[in-house]
Amino acid sequence: MIFIGERINTGFKDIKQAVIDKDPGPLQEWARRQAEAGADYLDVNLGAVSSNPADMCWMIETVQQAVETAICIDTNKPDILAEAIKVARPGALINSTTAADEKLDVMMPMAAEHGASIIGLVMDESGTPTNAEKRVENAAKIIMKAQELGIPPDRVFLDPIVMPLKYKQEQAKEILAATGQFGLISDPPPHIVCGLSNISNGTTYKKLINRIFLAMAIAQGMDAVICDVLDTDLINAALTAELIMNRQIYADAYVRK
Repeated sequence: MIFIGERINTGFKDIKQAVIDKDPGPLQEWARRQAEAGADYLDVNLGAVSSNPADMCWMIETVQQAVETAICIDTNKPDILAEAIKVARPGALINSTTAADEKLDVMMPMAAEHGASIIGLVMDESGTPTNAEKRVENAAKIIMKAQELGIPPDRVFLDPIVMPLKYKQEQAKEILAATGQFGLISDPPPHIVCGLSNISNGTTYKKLINRIFLAMAIAQGMDAVICDVLDTDLINAALTAELIMNRQIYADAYVRK
């Protein structure tokens, strides 16, 4: 399982204020905590705080001063990505493109040029699909573009676009159905990822819903997640789900390992 730490995001008040004040402390503290928890990538998201590429570069450089963990550059703005990818260490993950031509034709070439991996949201010019079939169609388009540019499937992360259960309950089964088909698009298959907190947005039992949904998604082939890597119950559930799906070898100490 590939774990992407979600916490260095200006959607959180402490990170927002730290970016405004150019205070490295909170960013580096969260970077260390998530790295120590075993994150494979640290998502760095400037959000709506600024449209200045220099601010995203500052965030990335600040995090990289604290840890060796790879960066997930979270922006859909090509001008920000163009500068951010230059300061990120090799092996970065771009979050994200969509299947819309205006995004694919800009974001994918940057991933190819810099040897980066990239997340592809399976939406297009018409918006987020409401059924599994359209999600799979858009996923195939993303994979085809990657192949055209020489990006191997194992550097592509397909995101089925998780919708809030509270407001779009009927979408959950479509998301899981699409996830189950993504692995059949190419050989070797792409990675499959989601922004997990979306499923529990606005709910009371956030951690429980996140945990159960992730286990169900893993059963459908998901192998990466943007999440709270400090949520021990969530991580243990994911590790157990992978064990049950025979992706890991059983050992009595598998959780600690």
